Amino acid sequence: MCGRFVLISDLPIIGEAFHIDEFAGSFRSAGDRYPGQDVAAVILSDRRRLVSFQWGLIPAWARSGPSQGRKLIHARGETLAIKPSFRDAFRKRRCLVVANGFYEWDRSLARKRLVRFSMKGGQPFGMAGLYETWQPPVGPPVHSCTIVTTAANALVGKIHDRMPVIVAQDQQDLWLGAADAGPESLAGILMPYPVAEMAAMVL
Repeated sequence: MCGRFVLISDLPIIGEAFHIDEFAGSFRSAGDRYPGQDVAAVILSDRRRLVSFQWGLIPAWARSGPSQGRKLIHARGETLAIKPSFRDAFRKRRCLVVANGFYEWDRSLARKRLVRFSMKGGQPFGMAGLYETWQPPVGPPVHSCTIVTTAANALVGKIHDRMPVIVAQDQQDLWLGAADAGPESLAGILMPYPVAEMAAMVL
């Protein structure tokens, strides 16, 4: 699920929506995003920073590097605290992957249709993510991320049983780590997003 999403908002809009203090990456603001490509993500260190991550998590201990990342574009919210690939990042390296919409294929008809899910107002939103840094034997480190998923809400559930975890604005500080958060305090974030705030469009 969600093997493709779109980001069309420009940097000033993203900066305002996510209260960004520092832009630390280079971005293509318009276009679809696929696994293996760079995506825009919000992290919190001493300030909120917008950075670039490769989509597809490569754990720091991985031996296979990029091939490992191709398998880890999603992380199930229900098992973040126990899966070896995700548990350390879940504790220490959480991010928001910025998007304006994500896609799913509706295969219920004879001819499949692509459906885009977004916020009703079209504004950018943050999908819960985890990030890692992997050092290859030769060359610069690779900064990568995965998108956390949960059970689908009633809107997305018409065509798929999973959806990205969308983090509401009032929960973003908690997810990013401004507070000392353990798995129990984060569990309330890893839920389907309210249907009333979302829209679906057949493309």
